[in-house]
Amino acid sequence: MQPNSLGSMELEAFKTDQIRNFSIIAHVDHGKSTLADRLLELAQTITKRKDNKQVLDKLRVERERGITVKAQSASLFYDYKGKKYLLNLIDTPGHMDFNFEVSRSLAACQGTLLLVDAAQGIQAQTVANFYLAFGQDIRILPVINKIDLPSAEPERVASQIEVAFEMPAEECLKISAKSSLNVDQILPAIIESVPPPPGDVEAPFKALLFDSWHDTYVGVVCLMAVIDGRVKKGDKIVSAHSERKYEVMETGIMYPEQTPTVSLQAGQVGYFVLNMKTLSESHVGDTFFDHKHIGTPMPGFVPAKAMVWAGIFPIDTADFEKLDHSIAKLTLSDSSVMVQKETSTALGQGWRLGFLGTLHMDVFRQRLEQEYDANIIITAPTVPYRVEYRDGTEKLIRNPTEFPDMDEISQKVRSVQEPMVRSTIIFPNEYLGDIMVLCGSRRGVQLEHTYLDENRVLLKYRLPLAEVVTDFHQELKGRSSGFASFDYEEDGYDDADLVKMNIVLNSKPVDALSIILHRSQAELVGRDWVKRLKGLLSRQLFEIVIQASVGNKIIAREGMSAMRKNVTAKCYGGDVSRKMKLLNKQKEGKKRMKAIGGVEVSQEAFYDFMSKKK
Repeated sequence: MQPNSLGSMELEAFKTDQIRNFSIIAHVDHGKSTLADRLLELAQTITKRKDNKQVLDKLRVERERGITVKAQSASLFYDYKGKKYLLNLIDTPGHMDFNFEVSRSLAACQGTLLLVDAAQGIQAQTVANFYLAFGQDIRILPVINKIDLPSAEPERVASQIEVAFEMPAEECLKISAKSSLNVDQILPAIIESVPPPPGDVEAPFKALLFDSWHDTYVGVVCLMAVIDGRVKKGDKIVSAHSERKYEVMETGIMYPEQTPTVSLQAGQVGYFVLNMKTLSESHVGDTFFDHKHIGTPMPGFVPAKAMVWAGIFPIDTADFEKLDHSIAKLTLSDSSVMVQKETSTALGQGWRLGFLGTLHMDVFRQRLEQEYDANIIITAPTVPYRVEYRDGTEKLIRNPTEFPDMDEISQKVRSVQEPMVRSTIIFPNEYLGDIMVLCGSRRGVQLEHTYLDENRVLLKYRLPLAEVVTDFHQELKGRSSGFASFDYEEDGYDDADLVKMNIVLNSKPVDALSIILHRSQAELVGRDWVKRLKGLLSRQLFEIVIQASVGNKIIAREGMSAMRKNVTAKCYGGDVSRKMKLLNKQKEGKKRMKAIGGVEVSQEAFYDFMSKKK
């Protein structure tokens, strides 16, 4: 497809029956981005080179970790049976933390490739993504990848797909994205099987916004699926959500970089530059109309909810302004992060950030450190608890310092609730006992127990989210030798016996080390924390008492003896009363020092404590 004399592509020749919109969904590391690279090469969108790896993954953290964090789209032009087709491909993330990216991407598609690893078989996120696509009633094409691996068992995986999803095994395409084996069968299968997008080019303009990002030069760039009509530069369109009117400054497609077009019309997926300044203006799931013909908006999406909250503080308090600027810039490209400012007596000024999960939190931290050279301390992740009062009011607790004390709970609170999740775990049969013990120890309730085939088991458990965000995933991988896969979705709130545990140094609580947990775990966690804190604090000239408390009850204690100067060293004899006088004087001095001296927990000690905890 060649640009015109103005450098813009003309797409008006592509009617809706020549357009196919599809995405690729799969579990983590099943080869989505590699397949996307091969399809782009096949359609000659990119040239064949050895270094074509994760072409659509733009972030450094995505390339380093080998994961997709942000859904990316690309347009392909493909000749089939003498007819030219416009195919819009969306590569989606595989990790459960970024599930909302998958659901948004599917809303712009009429078909999807469900990719399954020929060696690993169906995994937890495969199941979750299948039901996302099934719920949106789009055409699902099963594809078995990595069939050239020595451990590949494509026939067994095909039967798993038939059992789990009721899709005929003979429908599965068997490919290897890495070596390009059978990849040339995929685009013809999409053209034959995936229906063209519904839409009328002659109707008034209507489009669904399903993604947006911030560009340094033009402001917010919106990615939209055009439902009806056509739009070109200079047209006036209006947002159904904010009712604001915008002038279209530029339209284009991702080919795979931003490539301007003369216009976009029904069935096509492309980007719009509308002179938006901030991401808050671009409401994901919003419907845009021609400003003269405002119709009924599309249903939209459920907004992404922060599942995990953590405090972020600069290691050096002088870096506060720089870090504030860095977080503001980073949230421009990641609107799912919730930001609130907070102050800690121990760590100074900082922020309380809400994330979609622990991987999202880790990726955000890594991007802060890599892209902005930030040195930060992240406090222990907490989940949003709910407190119901007897007067009918409710309060959402995102920070342990907001948690009501024991007296308030006994007098004013009706119930304290914690968020629950419905989890899916898939693993080989021999690890069944260990994994059931693990889920039981995390206060889990078993909901389902199914055999996918003679070797693989699917378990469904209802677990507290607080148990999942700590170290559940690492424990699960350890107990299953790395073979278990895990996925979860939120499942409301349940009443729980929750308490706030404080760490107290010489009778003074350290607010940054407060944590909300279940009463049954308080003693175990308290003992572990005080023991590790003892190893990180510096000794003083007076005794330090480290305690973990719940309300007024001390549940764990460790002491650090005072450093002692030998004040009697200058006495070479004489009466013992001379020595006693000096010792008593030292004792009085230490007593006075303990009364007025405070124990400073250094930033380095906090950093070490949080790092070891993770």
